[in-house]
Amino acid sequence: MNTSSKHKKKLVIIVSRFPFPLEKGDKLRAYYQLKELSETFTISLITISDQRVKKTDLEEVRKYCSTIYFIKLNKLSILFNLIFHVFTKKPLQIGYFYSSKNKMRIKQILKEVKPDTIYCQLIRVAEYVKNYHDCPKTIDFMDALSKGMERRAAKAPFYSKWLFTLEANRLSQYERKIFDYFEHHIMISEQDKKYILHPDQKKIVCIPNGVDNRFFETAPSEKDMDIVFVGNLSYAPNVEAAIYITQKLIPKLLKVNPSIKTLISGATPHPSLCKAINKIPSIELTGWVDDITSSYRRGKIFVAPLFIGTGMQNKLIEAMALGLPCITTTLANNAIGGKHLESIYVADSLESYIEGINKLLSDQQLYLTIQQNAKNLVKDKYNWKETSHQLAQILSQE
Repeated sequence: MNTSSKHKKKLVIIVSRFPFPLEKGDKLRAYYQLKELSETFTISLITISDQRVKKTDLEEVRKYCSTIYFIKLNKLSILFNLIFHVFTKKPLQIGYFYSSKNKMRIKQILKEVKPDTIYCQLIRVAEYVKNYHDCPKTIDFMDALSKGMERRAAKAPFYSKWLFTLEANRLSQYERKIFDYFEHHIMISEQDKKYILHPDQKKIVCIPNGVDNRFFETAPSEKDMDIVFVGNLSYAPNVEAAIYITQKLIPKLLKVNPSIKTLISGATPHPSLCKAINKIPSIELTGWVDDITSSYRRGKIFVAPLFIGTGMQNKLIEAMALGLPCITTTLANNAIGGKHLESIYVADSLESYIEGINKLLSDQQLYLTIQQNAKNLVKDKYNWKETSHQLAQILSQE
């Protein structure tokens, strides 16, 4: 942490996961915002989680915080609260992370710290401070969670569809209600703003994610894979994308090009994905890797058939920064703002994915054009220092 903190404002940040290691999007956003905001604020971090934290991970985050408070979620308490919240109107996600005991603990922390401002990442933690009025508060919706749940409900099997639909409706109502408890509101992308059904949704400020400078570094690498997909492989939109690649896309491509090779890489692969990949020898699956750039660098093309989910896909802007031409859906590209055939290849059907892959592997000029334009787009628009500076200005407001 920056040692010249004598005249800095005191900021309390509340998150629902410890922001390291960087295997999930919310952790990535929290970590880099912490890093940049520590230049402007004295930060007290409150983590509400059911996961243990490794000492090395703790030390990495401690560099940017004056104090770190751990609010441990008890498994039995989680189960009780989930059951209780089934009979309320609040989303189950709120029930998972909330308890009255933890609320009292956070109330005591705020009394001790006396923050100048509070920043909540995701509505999951908003319930803890919604009635705290001693300083301004900012809520980071990140994505429209209700819309993401609605998209999952549309594709869910009949026995779970009702639960996803119930959660989507409750999330939509909660997103609207919690809005009024906070002075400032931010999100990652413009396309998600319209799904927050509040009359003042236009007041939401969009602050995108960024890309670490190491993704722009040139490094020698062997491109031993034609296609690569990277992501947290327990996250539903990524699982769906990876299974789409393995069960629909690759079998079709192998009929035309039997030598095509694919890499799928990311933390905690879902069992259904492991089972699907085991049947295709030309697909390599890796779990967690210490340096995810090594997985990106092995591929010639980044393919991300993302049909559900919300917000900005960090994996896409990271791949673009590393010089991998990306093929993805209109839904995923809308948050990034790439131009088809200029800085990205947009595909929404199996046929268009096959066509895009074949074009990029055979047309060197198109490959180089998208590669360079994509790197320029990310450099111009997705910089952690600049986006966090914009956030710091919001947090400094009265």
